[in-house]
Amino acid sequence: MKILLCLLLKADNLLYTLISRLAIRVEGGLHPKHRLMRYHDWFTQKVQPDWTVLDIGCGNGALAYDLAKRVKKVIAIDTNSGYIEQAGKKYAASNIEYVLADACQYQPKEKICAAVLSNVLEHIDDRFKLLKGLSGLCGRLLVRVPMIDRDWLTLYKKEMGVEYRLDTTHRLEYTLDEFKREIAAAGWKLGGCDIRFGEIYAVLEKI
Repeated sequence: MKILLCLLLKADNLLYTLISRLAIRVEGGLHPKHRLMRYHDWFTQKVQPDWTVLDIGCGNGALAYDLAKRVKKVIAIDTNSGYIEQAGKKYAASNIEYVLADACQYQPKEKICAAVLSNVLEHIDDRFKLLKGLSGLCGRLLVRVPMIDRDWLTLYKKEMGVEYRLDTTHRLEYTLDEFKREIAAAGWKLGGCDIRFGEIYAVLEKI
């Protein structure tokens, strides 16, 4: 019985992956979560017109493009050259600068008012180093991370020894308490927090 259950749990993971890939193709290359979750709105509502924003792990550039409509300038960085090339073609704007760079080493020339990390932290091994380093660049972070306790099935999969992460490149998925402890250790505190679609949306301020 337990073997059958584990097989069904694995099948659930496979179906999730297949549905996501097919949905991206049907949507023309962009995951429908961008449209349905409208998570860009949370970020764009937290910025000011005179800000220069650093978008870390900008990916395809879609969020950077929306941020650029609300701020003075967006510096969008990623370690993936393919993403930077794609973003520069599809989501170009006069006030967006796309840069191939590692956030732990990048030193912008301009004053950064806020840094955006949308589904980035969970992919990083040395999150402390990144968070600590960012405290020297700006006094505000806008962060979005996945929660491990987003539903009972996720926790059950982990308990049963079945892959439970939304993405196998995630180093971890958070509880709110784990997230608070991690940011506090790196010198940040919660300035505001929302829970949406099983994710933490947080404004971080330097302690």
